[in-house]
Amino acid sequence: MSMTDRLDRTFGALADPTRRAILARLAKGEASVTELAEPFEMSLPAVSKHLKVLEHAGLVLRGRERQWRPARLRATPLKEVAEWTDRYRRFWDERYDRLDEYLDELQGRGPRKRREKGEGRWPETVATSTRWRRRAGRS
Repeated sequence: MSMTDRLDRTFGALADPTRRAILARLAKGEASVTELAEPFEMSLPAVSKHLKVLEHAGLVLRGRERQWRPARLRATPLKEVAEWTDRYRRFWDERYDRLDEYLDELQGRGPRKRREKGEGRWPETVATSTRWRRRAGRS
């Protein structure tokens, strides 16, 4: 299966909030369908369908221990998504750096110290866009 197909399946599985909640629960440890269904107002077959989508995307492994079929998180597809999005993070980091330099220039400040490669501002993107709106008078 190609990387594009794997990403499509992973993003498709992650598109649903119930499936994301199931993955968050499985990040804490394996669980049965009954345990996974507890926080939701849905039937066991409905939770099983969500698990099948997650299995198809490679995000969940189902085991068999006697009558118990525990589900486990398989994080490899999430790593692929993180690597794929990292390319775009670098793109937006560069864009935000150029925007900051331009805004500093407009306000008469000197240029800022350049960041080293790999020193991104991914966690700061919301703060940066808020700062930009504030500076531009758009808050």
